[in-house]
Amino acid sequence: MKYYPVHLDINNRSALVVGGGGVGTRKVRTLLDCGARVKVVSLETSEQLRDLAASGEIVLEERSYQSDDLSDMFLVIGATNDEKLNRQISSDADRLNTLCNIADRPEVCNFILPSIVHRDDLVITISTSGKSPALAKKLRKTLENQFGEEYGTLLRLMGAIRKKLLGQAHEPEAHKPLFEQLLNSDLIGMIRKAEIDKIDSLLLEVLGEGYIFKDLMRS
Repeated sequence: MKYYPVHLDINNRSALVVGGGGVGTRKVRTLLDCGARVKVVSLETSEQLRDLAASGEIVLEERSYQSDDLSDMFLVIGATNDEKLNRQISSDADRLNTLCNIADRPEVCNFILPSIVHRDDLVITISTSGKSPALAKKLRKTLENQFGEEYGTLLRLMGAIRKKLLGQAHEPEAHKPLFEQLLNSDLIGMIRKAEIDKIDSLLLEVLGEGYIFKDLMRS
């Protein structure tokens, strides 16, 4: 199986999670973090899901899954330990051309969820094409150690610089050597050590006047 790698925009899109245990709860948290409108259907639910429902963050229906639950859903995640139910969810989703992931069952999914390293807006994903979740987890831990929180700060800084340059009607292609010069410097080390004066000196050298670290990080 060759998977087509893609990052989905699910902001304000409807997502269904079937199953309210530990796995389902984790899936719900990730969907909410990405702005989805989440509905959970499950006979048994975690306390965290009940709290989310009480605060209005999700819709929770404590009952058995029905095929009609998939109506108008952008995607569905099956997080149950009932193999027959999981396959029914997959079949229903296939019939409706709905994106479907069944936890730990790649053979009945039309998309799989990678292991993720988050550093603010920097998202690093690892996939073994469903062959070894254990290897994906090991690689994630390695990357978490390799890419610290400073990479999230670096991305915010580069994004702010790009926005400012575009606002000055520069051609995007002209930015490439500037970004390469910044990234080939020890900018990440300066951020890690919070050497703000050195960062400002580098920005002045590469970009000229008007690029101050603290101002850029507020923009």
